[in-house]
Amino acid sequence: MTQTQNHVLQRLFETIVARKEASPELSHSARLMSRGRNKIAQKFGEEAVECVIEAVAGNREALISESADVLYHLVVMWVDAGIEPDAIWAELTRREGTSGIEEKASRTR
Repeated sequence: MTQTQNHVLQRLFETIVARKEASPELSHSARLMSRGRNKIAQKFGEEAVECVIEAVAGNREALISESADVLYHLVVMWVDAGIEPDAIWAELTRREGTSGIEEKASRTR
């Protein structure tokens, strides 16, 4: 991930944090968070499914758009759960250089 991309996600995170206390009538993020974690997770799931559909269909532009929706809803979940992006980046860094098969096998059940 380039610095620019990382900054875009950080700015998105900061915007969503700021909107958490906004009026649900004025902010989609505030409205979504006011509806609770189950609704946030449902929206994330819907967007993820739409992303998969576009990937399978080979629709590049729609996949780009749906991917942005997935990232937005993922960041809303992070904000709602009190997770900072740095925690995610640290976990990705921890996994860097490790085979996906090895990493999955190392997880405790």
